[in-house]
Amino acid sequence: QLQLVESGGGLVQPGGSLRLSCAASGFTLDLYAIGWFRQAPGKEREGISCISTSGGTTTYAASVKGRFTISRDNPKNTVYLQMNSLKPEDTAMYYCAAGRSISQCMYRPNDMDYWGKGTLVTVSS
Repeated sequence: QLQLVESGGGLVQPGGSLRLSCAASGFTLDLYAIGWFRQAPGKEREGISCISTSGGTTTYAASVKGRFTISRDNPKNTVYLQMNSLKPEDTAMYYCAAGRSISQCMYRPNDMDYWGKGTLVTVSS
């Protein structure tokens, strides 16, 4: 079965950190660009970061730049999102997705090939 599974979400205080993981099963992640997206209650989905197949190119939304870092470990078939200096407005369901290119991740995320079911991040005191 081809799937992406996110993990690492939870409740954290403002200013805290979390590391999300996106693990693939049934296919090889190193053939895909990977993106992290989030959706808060009552809001539209937001693309927050993308990484190329090699990991050599990364992009970030302005809302997370300087605080979040995307990385990938292809031998482990896993992509990570390190989130630091978390704010209450970062509260959302976080999803990862796999696609054919970083351009697709940035501009045509609805065309991404695989999506996970999400992991919930809650930032609250």
